[in-house]
Amino acid sequence: MKFSQVVTLCISLAVTPMLLASPANKYDDLKLSLGKTLGIEITSLTESQIPGLLQAVTSHGILYVSPDGSKLVQGTMYDLNDGMKNLTEAAMAEPRLKELKPFEDKMLVYKAKNEKHVVTVFTDITCGYCRKLHSQMQQYNDLGITVRYMAYPRAGVPSKVADEMQSIWCSKEPLKAMDDAKAGKSVPLASCNADIGGQYKLGVSFGISGTPSMILEDGTMIPGYLPPQQLNKALSSLN
Repeated sequence: MKFSQVVTLCISLAVTPMLLASPANKYDDLKLSLGKTLGIEITSLTESQIPGLLQAVTSHGILYVSPDGSKLVQGTMYDLNDGMKNLTEAAMAEPRLKELKPFEDKMLVYKAKNEKHVVTVFTDITCGYCRKLHSQMQQYNDLGITVRYMAYPRAGVPSKVADEMQSIWCSKEPLKAMDDAKAGKSVPLASCNADIGGQYKLGVSFGISGTPSMILEDGTMIPGYLPPQQLNKALSSLN
């Protein structure tokens, strides 16, 4: 073995243990401790835009924590120097898009022929405004808006509504079953691995408390119903 190769090998052996000993994140221990204390999943723990305050992305939305883990703040952070920009909402945008990815094959999709935008809607079949949105589906589609449904039974899981929504997702013709359910018609019972519970849990982690709730292409969430033209305007303003 050449001398240069020996030197390289020695350096590699010396550096490797140091790399293995270095934590991926200096807040990893605190992240683990907080998760156990609060009994919730903490996806990430990073410094917030307020010095001395950490931002925790959790299964129940965003929380703010002191560096020693002794103080917890739940609320919304705004930037007064940027037109009252909602920093808490902005911090959730990227995690939402990332966490929606694994559920894409479970969404019920009403695809626009001339697709310009894609909106993910957390819906409940018994919600009045959800039914109003659904009754205008053709108008959304005509504007180039593809609507993807995620299940969010407001009564939680398990519940009668959750079971009914599972039957829709597991139907041989799920879009027709959804059309029927939103029109107040009954849907034949069916079961499969639709993971309605997982969809509902994801909605909770996004901070959803009512339906419909829309996740736009940039991860922004709009709580509530928007008519087709207003939604199209909101989506167009993102470009």
